Amino acid sequence: MKNFIEEVTWRGMLHDVMPGTEEHLMEQMRVAYVGIDPTADSLHIGHLVGVMLLKHFQLSGHKPLALVGGATGMIGDPSGKSNERNLLDEATLRHNQEAIKGQLARFLDFTSNSANAAELVNNYDWMKNFSFLDFIRDVGKHITVNYMMAKDSVKKRLSSEAAEGMSFTEFTYQLVQGYDFLHLYREKNCTLQMGGSDQWGNITTGTELVRRIASGKAYALTCPLITKADGTKFGKSEGGNIWLDSARTSPYKFYQYWLNTSDVDAEKYIKIFTFLSNEEIEVLTEKHREAPHLRLLQKRLAEEITVMVHSAEDLENAIKASNILFGNSTSDDLKQLDEATFLDVFDGVPQAEISRNEIETGINIVDVLNEKTGFLKSNGEARRALTANSISVNREKVAENFVLSTKDLINSQFVLLQSGKKNYFVVRVV
Repeated sequence: MKNFIEEVTWRGMLHDVMPGTEEHLMEQMRVAYVGIDPTADSLHIGHLVGVMLLKHFQLSGHKPLALVGGATGMIGDPSGKSNERNLLDEATLRHNQEAIKGQLARFLDFTSNSANAAELVNNYDWMKNFSFLDFIRDVGKHITVNYMMAKDSVKKRLSSEAAEGMSFTEFTYQLVQGYDFLHLYREKNCTLQMGGSDQWGNITTGTELVRRIASGKAYALTCPLITKADGTKFGKSEGGNIWLDSARTSPYKFYQYWLNTSDVDAEKYIKIFTFLSNEEIEVLTEKHREAPHLRLLQKRLAEEITVMVHSAEDLENAIKASNILFGNSTSDDLKQLDEATFLDVFDGVPQAEISRNEIETGINIVDVLNEKTGFLKSNGEARRALTANSISVNREKVAENFVLSTKDLINSQFVLLQSGKKNYFVVRVV
């Protein structure tokens, strides 16, 4: 049995843990769960710490449960929020659950015959037939309002600083989550719940229900909420969340997010978001500190996590796409990019449209650079740039006699113009 607590401690993934948890886990194989509210049909990287906790738990010889909160997702967790969440219908939640399971399967072993194979459970399955009267009688009477009011997640929402109050629905959230722990304790012999540090109050309500109703002993463990050194929110870009679903966040943008991590954050994240050993990370960190401009930590972090979430092929394509902006790519490299990745790479680059009929006929490069796109201000400027050999079409230098035609299209739709090293322009054929 591997020491799970020791592992997550050196990785910086332990915030708080109930006394006796380490000894409890070292005695025999145990069962633990992490809850995920299925509010979208994809996880985002904010969910990854909990998923990594479950994976380390499984690697340590224990059995992980991933709880998709079909019931709690209908309520919304008040922790860390100032407003109430929109409620989802059952059909949407079921769809989201299936999509999330597919993503979790890239991390957790659900299919082996081993005793510690992971399981996916949905609290809607045991909550849907629970009547309100049964719940307040069998569960509610065991937890006092005083106990519930003392939780930070409740106090913050009831404080004078909160813009809105807290509905009874959200107030009961900790009871519903606490009951999940009790149910899994009874049905799956689950003795540990893990989550973010803002979940401590909800988790300990569960351990209290196990103690008061089942006369049992359950444990709690939380990980730190991931932050960025510059104070901006982890897991967010200008376009919103960084999703695990490639249709929402392309592998290229996913790779770029990790590649652009600061040195301080990279040293922290490589412990949390990879399975590299302590020794490997120490060697890598030392090399990085000796030559930080090479960004060895960021590159290894981005590589490891892109392969884990997507694939080795997606990583290779993301690296090729990244290299396009640094001048060491070819026309063939450009033409291998799919449309979504091409647009991601050249996000923010000026664009103009040219009709397909004109391209099929053929357009002289001087007209393309000035009249058709406005990339350069005059025909004279275009000719001077061409004479100076500073104009490229799809990464290949062209002269004044060049004619743009359909053979130059990337994905039958785009042409990349370039003046000098850093001035790009995208032509979209419509």
